[in-house]
Amino acid sequence: MAHPEPPSATREVTSEAELRQLLGEPAPYAARKVRSTLHALDREWLAHSPLCLIATSGRDGSCDVSPKGDPPGFVKVLDERTVAIPDRPGNKRADGFRNILQNPHVGLIHLLPGRGDTLRINGRARIVREAPFLDGMTVKRNRPVLALVVQIEEIFFHCSKAFLRSAAWSPATWEPEALPGRAKLSKALERQEDPLEVLEEHYGPAYAEKLYQ
Repeated sequence: MAHPEPPSATREVTSEAELRQLLGEPAPYAARKVRSTLHALDREWLAHSPLCLIATSGRDGSCDVSPKGDPPGFVKVLDERTVAIPDRPGNKRADGFRNILQNPHVGLIHLLPGRGDTLRINGRARIVREAPFLDGMTVKRNRPVLALVVQIEEIFFHCSKAFLRSAAWSPATWEPEALPGRAKLSKALERQEDPLEVLEEHYGPAYAEKLYQ
């Protein structure tokens, strides 16, 4: 059994000066790549991206990262500094939304399957319940009840090193059966009172058929 390291073996970084001493300074092109408005290439990326990760933080510092996915182009460009992201039916926890009501700062990562580089947006968000663009976000007769409107403060492309190191897009590395399926995880951790066969049916083929209901 592994034993925890004694306190003397752990050294924390406590200042930016110390951090820079260890990491060095960013290359000039990396330091100046941050922009505040959408470029035509940013718009193209958003038009092809089907998946976005949204990071939020509450007033007390509690954090959340929520994935949002839809057909490519679901993130709508409203103008050169504003994008909108539709909300879809889910578990109604609304962790990210509750954080935004307390602290509007958000961080977005827009992914393109098969690509290691990503598009990152940092800015301020507000929750919208009615707007002209909501009609254009309808998918399979589902018009979103809410949308997240993000005012862009920073936008830039991020390199592919994390995806190259992880080989996340390489099917040869995929092991979906290495862990229990969603139904078994739910039975063990969330819905112990429900029979496993009921959960297997819930998370079976019908689950994908009800994504917009």
